[in-house]
Amino acid sequence: MPRKKPFSNKQKKKQLQVKRERKRGETGSGPNSRNASTERGAERDRERQSDTSDSETTDIRRINQQPSNREGRYDPNRYRLHFEKESREEVERRKKLARERVLEQVAESTLEVDINDIYPPEKGLDFPRRPSWHYGMLREELLRKEEKSFREYLEALHSRNPPGTLSHFEHNLETWRQLWRVLEMSDVILLIVDIRHPVLQFPPALYHCITGELKKQVILVLNKADLCPAPLVLAWRHYLSSNFPHLHCVCFTSHPGQPYTTVLQKKRMRRKGGWGQAGGPIHILRACQEITAGRVDLSSWEQKIQRDAVDGGQEGEQAEEGAESVLMEHHSDVALELASPSQELYKDGVLTLGCIGFPNVGKSSVLNSLVGRKVVSVSRTPGHTKYFQTYYLTPTVKLCDCPGLVFPSRVDKQLQILAGIYPVSQLQEPYSSVGYLCERTPFQNLLKLKHPSEGEVPGEAPGEEKWTAWDVCEAWAERRGYKTAKAARNDVYRAANSLLRLAIDGRLCLCLRPPGYTAQRDKWESHPDVTEIIALQGRRDEEGAGDRDEEEGESSSEPEEERDRDADDDEDGDDEDDGFAAPARREQPKANLTVNMFSVLGEGECD
Repeated sequence: MPRKKPFSNKQKKKQLQVKRERKRGETGSGPNSRNASTERGAERDRERQSDTSDSETTDIRRINQQPSNREGRYDPNRYRLHFEKESREEVERRKKLARERVLEQVAESTLEVDINDIYPPEKGLDFPRRPSWHYGMLREELLRKEEKSFREYLEALHSRNPPGTLSHFEHNLETWRQLWRVLEMSDVILLIVDIRHPVLQFPPALYHCITGELKKQVILVLNKADLCPAPLVLAWRHYLSSNFPHLHCVCFTSHPGQPYTTVLQKKRMRRKGGWGQAGGPIHILRACQEITAGRVDLSSWEQKIQRDAVDGGQEGEQAEEGAESVLMEHHSDVALELASPSQELYKDGVLTLGCIGFPNVGKSSVLNSLVGRKVVSVSRTPGHTKYFQTYYLTPTVKLCDCPGLVFPSRVDKQLQILAGIYPVSQLQEPYSSVGYLCERTPFQNLLKLKHPSEGEVPGEAPGEEKWTAWDVCEAWAERRGYKTAKAARNDVYRAANSLLRLAIDGRLCLCLRPPGYTAQRDKWESHPDVTEIIALQGRRDEEGAGDRDEEEGESSSEPEEERDRDADDDEDGDDEDDGFAAPARREQPKANLTVNMFSVLGEGECD
C-alpha cells in the first residue's frame, strides 16, 4: 500500500477556509487572499469562455459559487446567479432601521398588487433579445455579437432607471442564452409562476415577445395552488386571463391534499403515491389539445396521465416497474448556439414544451409531475437547475427544462426575497425582509413569540410591547435555542434566515391579491368554480382522519421543539421532495370559505 502524502493542520485549515468562502460565494481580491487559488481558477474559466455579465456601470455579485477545479468541459459556475451588488451604506442603513422601526400591521388592501406596478410600461423593462444571425457566421463572431447586444441592453436599462429603483435581476448572459434557445426550439411555452405572487413572475414583455414576435402560444401554470385559498386562486386566474387574452391559464400542484400541519414541520406529509398524483397535468394536456387542434397526436400523453394516476397509488418501486423509460438529451454548446429558429411548428409530429420561469417557482417539480417520476433534482435554493436539457415524455411530446431567470422589475427587494428569488443563505441583511413579512402576516398568533423586553418595562402589560424586526428575530432565536458559538447570545441572523425559509417554503404563507379582491371577496368565495379549485387542491373532509393521524404520528403531548427539532435546518439541502415528515395531527377543513389569507395554517396550530 503506498504511503500517504503528509497533510498538515495548516493545510487542512486553509482548505476549510477556501471551502467556506466558496459556499458563501466570496472570492479573494489579492494574491495573498485565502482563496487566491480559487480566483485564479475563475480567471482560467473566464479565459475559456466569455463572461459578459459585468457591465461597465454596475458591480456584480456572483452567487452560489461551486468548486471549479474539476477537469472537463462542464463549468459548474457557468449559470450561477449574477445580481447587482448592493452598497455597504445601504445594507447598514437597513440594519439600523430594523432595530429602530416599530412594526405596524398594514391595511389589507396593500396586499393587492397590479402587474403594472411591478412592470411599469413607461420604464422600458424589456428583457435581452438574441441578435439576428445566419449560418454563415462563425461561432466566435456570434458570441461577440451577443455580448455586445447584451452590454448595450444593460446600459440602456440603467439609463432609463435610476440606481436603486430596479430589483435584483439576472446579469449572467449565459443564462439568457439558455432562454433564447428554449424559446426558439419550443412550440408551446409553459410559463410557470408561484400562485402566491404571480405578478412578480409574469413579465408582460416576455408574453408579448412569445405571442407577437415568435407567434407561439403560452400556457401560464399557476403552480403551488395548494398554498393559497381556493377563492384567491380563482381570482388570480381570472385577473391574468382578462389582462392577457391569448393566455391559457391552468392551476397546478405537485402535492394535493398535503398541507403543512405546523409552522415547524419541515416537509409536507406525502400520502401514498408519488409524482403521478399531482393535480393539474390533465389541464395542461387539455390546453395543449386546444392549441394543437389535432395537428399532434396526444393520445399517448393522455393514456400516460391515466396510467400514472393508477400506478401512483402503489408504493416504492412497484409504481416505476411498469413506467416507460424517459429519454433524456443533453445539448452541447455548439448545438445550442447554432440552433435554427425554425418556423415550422410540431416538426415530425412532435410537440415541444418549453418550461421557463423565475427561480424557485417549482419548474423541476412540474416537470417531475408531468413525467410521473423523479427525473430532475429539486431544491429550494434558487438557481439549482444549472443547464438546459430535454426529456421525451411520450414519443410525440418533448419537455425542455431551462434554468430560472430573474427579469428586471420594480418590485420591492424584500418581497423578492420572500418569493425565493434571492438565496437566503447569501443575504447580508435579512432583517428588513422579516419586518416586511411580519407587517403583512399575523406573526404573533402563528409563532407565539415572547417579547425580549417582556417584564422589563414597569407598567407595561404583556402583549402591549412594540415589536421591531430585530425583536422578532431575537424572540425566535430564544424560542428555537439559536445561540452564537462563543458568547452564547441569541443568534439573530440565523433566526432571521429561519423565518425567511418558513415563508419561502409556505409554512408562513404570504399571498398577494389581485386589484379589487378585498371588495369582491364574497363574489369569489361564492363563485361556482371554487369547488373545482378545492378538488384540485385535494382538500376534502375525511372522517376519522384526525384520529388516524394521531395514531400514526408521534405523541402530541411531546413539546413542539422536540417533535420538530430539525424542522427549519438552515442548510440548503437538495432533493427537498425526497422525504416527508411523519404525519402529525391535522385539523378538519372548515366548511365555509373564510380562509386565513396569510397561511394555510389555523390560528392555534403552532401550539
